[in-house]
Amino acid sequence: MNPILSNLRNITLTYAIWLTIGCLLAALLVLTNISLWANALLFAVPATLVFGSLSASAYYVARSLPMKKRSFFVVAGVFGGTALIYGIIWGILCFFWNKITLLFDESWAGIEMNQHLASLLLICGTLLYLLSILVYDVLLALDNIRQAERREAASEMLARDAELQVLRTQINPHFLFNSLNSISALTTIDAAGARDMTIELAQFFRQTLALSEQQKIALSDEIALCNHFLTIEKIRFGKKLQVQMRIDPDSENCLLPPMLLQPLLENAIKHGIRDLVDGGTIELRSKVRAPWLFVAIDNPVDTQPSSAQGTGTGLKNLQARLRSLYGDKSRVEWRIA
Repeated sequence: MNPILSNLRNITLTYAIWLTIGCLLAALLVLTNISLWANALLFAVPATLVFGSLSASAYYVARSLPMKKRSFFVVAGVFGGTALIYGIIWGILCFFWNKITLLFDESWAGIEMNQHLASLLLICGTLLYLLSILVYDVLLALDNIRQAERREAASEMLARDAELQVLRTQINPHFLFNSLNSISALTTIDAAGARDMTIELAQFFRQTLALSEQQKIALSDEIALCNHFLTIEKIRFGKKLQVQMRIDPDSENCLLPPMLLQPLLENAIKHGIRDLVDGGTIELRSKVRAPWLFVAIDNPVDTQPSSAQGTGTGLKNLQARLRSLYGDKSRVEWRIA
């Protein structure tokens, strides 16, 4: 649709511009001693407003030549030829409008039309229509740029969603395989505990299904998932695993990607608590320092760790997910104190 005619504001602004052009044309007639003010305004303003309506067709002229198919001669021929035709139409329009005003037989109506004035009107009409084409051409170019930016943004969003989906599919099997291994190991020493862990695992995955499709969840929901996971692990490790949480109430409604903390707790158990004879305490802390949310997980480690070293998949996954969602506005650090 013609952008000028898309809403009342644009229509009003367009006719205000053409009204100004009509007044300027009337002033030109007065300054060149062709007419008095009353005659010039009666002649120029209505004719210019009508021509302004006709100039709306310039939008379709500009759109008829896509940027990729343009050449200098084609543009000059189409734009220049169309502008000349509408310049002639406006000259004819001015001639007949002047004839009508002369029928009033009043001193304030009608002007003296001569060859010099007719040539001036032809040139003005051609230039005004050509200017209209150029204005529409600029608007079309800007609209193409905006559409390209929207398509690029949509493509980036789809790519990011696809990347996040891949990362999510890496998390759930990783946790599932570790949990099944734990259940398998527990069945030989504590069948009842293995059964309880299986039930807890099923309930855990039932809850994650509702949240895993969301891009972000509240920290309180993430901690609830973590508590469920820790319940599963406590069945396996018993008193060897202790957990202490210090959650700032202001941080509970902060949003973060789902299943973000669970892999970190899993690492704390796998590479920390498991290797300690007496076990230890995992501490989870959160606080808000606007606009940042800080979350920290501390766990003891063996001074002489086992030869089985992790691949760092969980931490790399965490970094990738945060970078995909937040870019440079996220930080992930870990160290052995």
